[in-house]
Amino acid sequence: VQLQASGGGLVQAWGCLRLSCAASGIILSDNSMAWYRQAPGKHRDYIAGIITGERTSYLDSVKGRFTISRDNAANTLYLQMYNLKPEDTGVYYCNTIPFRRDLWGQGTLVTVSS
Repeated sequence: VQLQASGGGLVQAWGCLRLSCAASGIILSDNSMAWYRQAPGKHRDYIAGIITGERTSYLDSVKGRFTISRDNAANTLYLQMYNLKPEDTGVYYCNTIPFRRDLWGQGTLVTVSS
């Protein structure tokens, strides 16, 4: 069972990125899924989730800028990020809700320069 996040990189403020989370051994549509972020020197935080019925929720600081979605046929989770800010810098992970310790992968690093 594995979740592999990708799509991070270095971007200037106000730029955009789309993160992907490819799943193997787990069917994303059977689970509530989320993106989590660990900023430098901070704890890992929930930032966006998609639950049964495709309802979504977001951390207040990313509302209106980030969109979580999933492609059930591709078994992939996405996070579209617009208007990125330096405070969005961190390692982004995908995991279930609630998270499973065995599903924390390497994450993908997003660095937003001012």
